[in-house]
Amino acid sequence: MRTGHTGIEIIKKYEGFSADPYLCPANVPTIGYGSTRNLSGNRITMDDEPVSRDIAEQLVQMELRHVDAAISKLIKVPLTQNQFDALASFTFNLGSGRLQSSTLRAKVNRLDYDGAADEFPKWRKAAGKVLPGLVRRRAEERQLWLTT
Repeated sequence: MRTGHTGIEIIKKYEGFSADPYLCPANVPTIGYGSTRNLSGNRITMDDEPVSRDIAEQLVQMELRHVDAAISKLIKVPLTQNQFDALASFTFNLGSGRLQSSTLRAKVNRLDYDGAADEFPKWRKAAGKVLPGLVRRRAEERQLWLTT
């Protein structure tokens, strides 16, 4: 399975677009629509050149290949497209290591889909602070997860 249109739109909506490198709330150099790596696979630095929207789209697609593979490896039970898209947004934002170690993943793999939905809102902090944008993003991911 691959991240669908809805998942990509949520990612782009909450990541926003920046042609120039910036530090995300977790203090990680980022560019485009929340990408942390360039087309060569190297980590973004604050010295990287600005990117166009076309390059930013390519960066999202590149990162989604990793996200899709991670979800497919870590989740051992059937998912709907909406559930996959919700996990893709979550994983794009937090990284596959966070998905791997999460109670969300454990509940999904135990077929506790409703319990998994209740895990999304818990992931609302960056650098120890609750961020309103993450509260909204997790609510939207949860809602998508629950939509069949």
